[in-house]
Amino acid sequence: MAEDLYSLLSPYYVNTILVQNTAELAQILNGSPIQNEIVENAVIINTLGEAVPIPSGYYATEGADNSYAKYCYLLGQKVSQYNWTWASIVGYPLYYVSNTDLFSDQHNSWGIYGMQNVGAGGLNAFLQGLNSEPYNYDGTWITGSPSNDPQLATVQLTSEAIFYSNYYGIYPYSTQTATRALPVSILNQYNLEVSTYVFDQVGSWNPGAVYQHQSGSGVFLALGLTRTPDIRLTGLSLLSESKPRLYRADYSAYDTSRLVVLQIGLVGGV
Repeated sequence: MAEDLYSLLSPYYVNTILVQNTAELAQILNGSPIQNEIVENAVIINTLGEAVPIPSGYYATEGADNSYAKYCYLLGQKVSQYNWTWASIVGYPLYYVSNTDLFSDQHNSWGIYGMQNVGAGGLNAFLQGLNSEPYNYDGTWITGSPSNDPQLATVQLTSEAIFYSNYYGIYPYSTQTATRALPVSILNQYNLEVSTYVFDQVGSWNPGAVYQHQSGSGVFLALGLTRTPDIRLTGLSLLSESKPRLYRADYSAYDTSRLVVLQIGLVGGV
């Protein structure tokens, strides 16, 4: 997935880095480049979904959920400090921490080893850090579904997202299932503004949106979808936010083409 995102998005960015291990993650968290890139103003895409890698030494007490939530608080601080865009591509953001050496004999209750449960406290801590407020462990579950019936928790791409889907030639399915939507209440609670709606707001829930901190430093993309991550949605969300020109030249220019990604297996047929 990381390599596919690299191929999809790298033409639109000055420099694209694949972080290969938690040691390299620790390096950029400490403000040191990996390949002479500029650390500030970067887009950080966590392709592990609900889990976030945790480098060795970034936990206070092994096995304590509170400790791992404090790591998520640190991530929020770093997003603010370096003006990063942190992309959470599916599910409940920062629900687990992952380190295959540290957690080699632990799993996330679904049989995926190398992961430690953080719970709802991870996202709350991240938002506290992004908002530059004191850390206070809060395990309150805040995500939800637009409908109490999971079968009806369907959401639609916004008209703007559909426009940029055609512009960039990236075509995810326009209807998705969201059971981890973020509440509108976080806007006031953490001084956030929605800079891009990826999916239409449903009642008091945002199934997918890009949040900008009102200080002007720190951006958070959260796609609260239920299904397996779709890199096309991640790519479309980030491009809809930054709105770069089509790479190489205008679409109408000679010898250029749009990128069209087809996943035929998803629609059946032979």
